[in-house]
Amino acid sequence: MSAQLRVARAALHFWEEPPISGAAGSGAIFFSGCPLRCVFCQNHEISSEGFGAAVSTERLAEMMLELQGQGALNVNLVTPLHFAPHVRRAVELAHAAGLTLPVVCNTSGYERAEVVRALGEVVDVWLPDFKYADSGLASALSGAPDYPDVAAQALAAMVGSVRERGGRAVAPDGAMTRGVIVRHLVLPGHVQDSCAVLDRVWQIAGNQVDLSIMNQYTPNDVCRSAGGPLSHGVSEEEYEIVLCHADDLGFERLWWQEGGTVSESFVPRFDATGVAGPELRGPGPDKGV
Repeated sequence: MSAQLRVARAALHFWEEPPISGAAGSGAIFFSGCPLRCVFCQNHEISSEGFGAAVSTERLAEMMLELQGQGALNVNLVTPLHFAPHVRRAVELAHAAGLTLPVVCNTSGYERAEVVRALGEVVDVWLPDFKYADSGLASALSGAPDYPDVAAQALAAMVGSVRERGGRAVAPDGAMTRGVIVRHLVLPGHVQDSCAVLDRVWQIAGNQVDLSIMNQYTPNDVCRSAGGPLSHGVSEEEYEIVLCHADDLGFERLWWQEGGTVSESFVPRFDATGVAGPELRGPGPDKGV
């Protein structure tokens, strides 16, 4: 991506963890681009194909306020940190114009610690992935052999940022207003690495973080055609092994998914919804973008 902000969608999103989506929905803003190249990516239209509309920093701030007006539980910035300076400024503008919602940073975990620290004052909730513990697997599946160490340093910075601001906080209805939720997607055939990921998260943060272990892996066309373990979903046995390991480590706040969650319905429609200003929209969803 360049220095030009690009956004693919801004709308209520109902498929995050309960403290993030609640009943009202999370105000998700999906940015174009991604620092990783995961072979199993479901969001390829925006992560690697560049779909999205060019917007100004001021327009990004307006989107946040519009989502607040729609009743969103928070502003959820999805893969935003390659636009970190723009994002920080947009949040500052939105706060000055009346934004009161918590700001969530939803990231792959592959971030520079100094960037995390630079946004610590404007991000309330960190929602990072921790995908791999093994550098060889990270290289083969995401093109990032340094992922485990980079993600570990980023997570430590996120935990430190939240601690400096007073630690984890939730509203009376259970909505998270400050904290860290670490996500891990269990991959078929790679349970050993999943358990090693949990070991590393525990070493870095222990119960300073919530943990979300996901079984929603859905093979895309590339993985289905290639065959091998990534051509099918995660088995109940594999998923149970990882959940049990989390329990054994001592994680107190653990989110998991029940059977039948493997579905491409978790992927929103990237159609530029909510990106253009109301005064620019025509009768169709893509007009004026």
